[in-house]
Amino acid sequence: MTKMLPMLDPFDEIKRLYFSTTAQTIERDIARALDLLTRMPDDEARDRVAGYMHGLADLRREWKGKTPGLARPPGPSKKPKG
Repeated sequence: MTKMLPMLDPFDEIKRLYFSTTAQTIERDIARALDLLTRMPDDEARDRVAGYMHGLADLRREWKGKTPGLARPPGPSKKPKG
């Protein structure tokens, strides 16, 4: 028989995701955090994790330019003619 692990509190899970995320896992971690956030019972619970959610978004923004495949190539932006 397989031993089941206890479910983590959504707050604790989002906090863990924030502290353990890397440039390679940020997209997956944000998706998981958003899933947990939408399952929280009320605004008070969501307010408790707001700082970690903002932090994850900041990390993604910071790493986006440093992660291969996510950054736009350097050069002038193309403006529509007209």
